[in-house]
Amino acid sequence: MSDIVSFDGFAAKRLVESFNQIFGLGDWRERFFVRTPGRTEVAGNHTDHQGGTVIAASVDRFVRGVCAANEKPLIRVYSEGFGDVEIRCDELSAREEEKNTTISLVRGMAAQFAEKGFVPRGFDLYVNSEVLGGSGLSSSAAFEVELGQAMNVLWAKGIVSPEELAIMGKTTERMWFGKPCGLMDQSAVALGGIQHMSFAVPDEIDATSIDFDFADAGYAICLTATGDSHADLTDEYAAIPAEMNQVAQALGAEHLGQLSEDALMAQLPSLRATCGDRPLMRAIHFFREERMVSYRAEALKNDDIETFLKATRLSGASSAMYLQNVSVSRLPDQPAMLALAVSGELLGTAGASRIHGGGFGGTIQAFVPVERVESYMEGMDSVFGKGACQVYQVDHVGSHAWRL
Repeated sequence: MSDIVSFDGFAAKRLVESFNQIFGLGDWRERFFVRTPGRTEVAGNHTDHQGGTVIAASVDRFVRGVCAANEKPLIRVYSEGFGDVEIRCDELSAREEEKNTTISLVRGMAAQFAEKGFVPRGFDLYVNSEVLGGSGLSSSAAFEVELGQAMNVLWAKGIVSPEELAIMGKTTERMWFGKPCGLMDQSAVALGGIQHMSFAVPDEIDATSIDFDFADAGYAICLTATGDSHADLTDEYAAIPAEMNQVAQALGAEHLGQLSEDALMAQLPSLRATCGDRPLMRAIHFFREERMVSYRAEALKNDDIETFLKATRLSGASSAMYLQNVSVSRLPDQPAMLALAVSGELLGTAGASRIHGGGFGGTIQAFVPVERVESYMEGMDSVFGKGACQVYQVDHVGSHAWRL
């Protein structure tokens, strides 16, 4: 226990006490401490679901939990601040009425383990999360992998790899939760550190770690919560891969990653007639963003922060103009666009700002010179509320479990 507290810097003892209060404790119960980070998307806005490339990093905001087997045919999960869910170990099929709910994630991850030949057995999990829903840190992916890590140590003796847990999470989110996500979020939280990833082959993770420290380069990663969650905008999010796929299929491919930019540009007149303007702009964004990911990966590997920042600014402009995932025209407020405007005024020609993650609200990301972090945070908080802007560090461990 002391090693966990020392390593994690979090009151693991309090989690155990809370676990005992909710579920009770028998001497026979072997307990595990499970910790999964959130993630920040460093490069690659809506490229992963098209077989493209991304850079993502796990960050120092965590889902933490304590789990132990029980003697019941039940999986019971208690989330601090949200209450409990409970499923039977033999009832794991997806249910339409559970789409977009926590219970669908529990059921889906258990089903993934069953499909791999592991026998689902009853267990209890008490969870505390700093990775809040709609925060842009990928709360659903962190929770999926947290669940998977608990099942891994309790059912599979820890032999399931981080890559496998990530793929299970993606399948769960798509088939049980009902969100057509890519694989970036789950991969980032499972692997840890800064990862340059390619998703050219479906359900395979081709990842290369990048050894880079933003602080050493003189910059901090700042995320500002706009106060408007994107959790209820699944339809807007889903339209992006659907429209990109529409263009790809018009050119005889499944997704844009199987095509060249030249093939797209050569057929623009006919594609405009069959697909419409917005799908075409989103397809153009994909190829622009692929270039920007490549530039930024090389820049980080070469400790070239200025090239990284320049490419980040171009990426942010492409998301706003072509991908169009910064604002939602049917809503009266546009908090993400306002946040980018305020961020731009505060930074001037220094640093870089961009929409973060899925978009349509949630958070924006900025790379801020360390000497200007305090004034930047004060400026963003003055508009979006105290604590809206926070500094994040890269977590280098990823999802992990320790025996208590």
